[in-house]
Order: sequence, then C-alpha cells, then structure tokens
Amino acid sequence: MTKPREGDPCVTTGHLERYADFHSRFVEPRTVTVWLPDGYEKGDSCDVVYMHDGQMLFDATTSWNHQEWMVDEVFGRLIAQDSIRRCIVVGIDNTGNRLCEFFPSKCRQYVASEARDCKEAKMFLGDEYLRFIVEELKPFIDSKYKTHPQCEHTFIMGSSMGGLISLYALCEYPEVFGAAACLSSHLSMYGLFSDNKELWANAFRDYVSEHLPAPNSRLVYMDHGTETIDADYGPYQEKIDMVFKDKGWDSTHFKSLVFNGHAHMERDWAKRLHQPLYFLLKK
Repeated sequence: MTKPREGDPCVTTGHLERYADFHSRFVEPRTVTVWLPDGYEKGDSCDVVYMHDGQMLFDATTSWNHQEWMVDEVFGRLIAQDSIRRCIVVGIDNTGNRLCEFFPSKCRQYVASEARDCKEAKMFLGDEYLRFIVEELKPFIDSKYKTHPQCEHTFIMGSSMGGLISLYALCEYPEVFGAAACLSSHLSMYGLFSDNKELWANAFRDYVSEHLPAPNSRLVYMDHGTETIDADYGPYQEKIDMVFKDKGWDSTHFKSLVFNGHAHMERDWAKRLHQPLYFLLKK
C-alpha cells in the first residue's frame, strides 16, 4: 500500500487505500484505489464493485476536469441508510492507452477482414485489460480484504468506453462478474475510428447478441443522457435493448434508462449513481 501523498484524493465517508504502480503482466502499471466504507474493520465481508477511470471517482480537486462521481458520498449514504449491501469499491486508474484498453477486442471478429486491418483495430487491448482485472487484481483484492469472492457479489461499472468494457467483461467472464453497470456507454463509436464507425457499432451489438450470459442469470444496468455526446446514443442503445429483449431478459434483470438533460460528464453520472446501485446491490 502506498503512503498518502500530496495530491491524492480525499473522501468524506469511509477511507481510501492506494496502490501506486500496480504491476501487471498484461497492461501498463497504474494506480488502484480501494474505498472502504465506515465500519469496515468491524463488519462482515463485503461485496466488491470494480470501477474504471479511478482518477474520476472520489475527489474533484484531483481530477483533470474538476468533476467526480461522488462515489464515497453516494455509496456511503446508501450503505448508512441500509439501502444497499455493504461493499468496497476498487477504482482502477486509466492510462494513456484508455481507448485501446476499454475497447472490446473480440468485436474484430464481427467485421470484414479489411476492416480488421485498420490501424485502430490493431491496437485493441480489451482482452488484456480484463485479464489484468480477473487474473491479477481480483485475486489481490480478495486476499487482502474481507470480500465475498463469488460472482454474485462481484460487480463491474463504468461510463462511456468504460460502459462498453463493463458489458464486455460480463459477457467474457460471467463466472466472475454477477452484474455490470454501463452508464452513457459509447455505443456510437464516435471519434474512435477514422471511418465506418457504424460497422464497429454493429459489430459490438452482434458480439453482445452471441455472448450474453443465459437470460436473467445476471444483472445488467444501462443508461444514457440526452445532451452532448449522449444525445447520439439513443438509436444505438435501442438496438442493444432489443438484443436483451430478443434473448428473453426481463426487466428484473436488465434495466435501460434515459435521463433527460443529462450530459456526458461525471457531474451527471454522480447525480444518478444511486440508480445502478439500487439495481445491483439491493438488499
């Protein structure tokens, strides 16, 4: 564990334990921040929520855009109210390879061979990033902290590209993750490819259609806003929603919401963070 340093995030509930330069055989080293709820030391084992973009979760004074998810405030309040199960949050910092690490690698199999050879497709690292979480980070967390290691107590959550990789994680490792929360998932692929983003958006939908876990065997939460980049997500999200419906998922296990007036930013994800938490961690 890394000693607190100037510039580290601060929290108002619970406390943080940080691991700088967490080593991996699969991806670049990065900081991992673990949030522990008040009373963790005296309580029973906890569920675990793995969240991407760890720099943006806890303290707006240390994030690049001075916004945050308010993770400690929202999780802490709901746990104190006994509205959700006790859990710890594992914040995984992104790196300069964020877009590559968060892109679902196996989408490459759902496009024509010439598209697979584009420069962007050659840099996909989603599989490596998930191996880091599943094979290295999760065993460390389960060995060091009081956790329930089973899949029904292990969740993954993110926004934008983090939403894509969270759903991909559930499809690739249903034996590890019991639920995924995907806020403002970047389903449009806007800005990721030099051309033919529709091809890759359809590839992700086709991948999901073929790799979803058995209907109603897991929990999946998805949402989007209506402003900034989120304004483009509606048609793409509707296609994903239809995949779940066609596969037989019911509203108890799959939820897709639209938040009018919400934009593609941490400030708005914080406003609705309670929604996926109620869905995933309800008592």
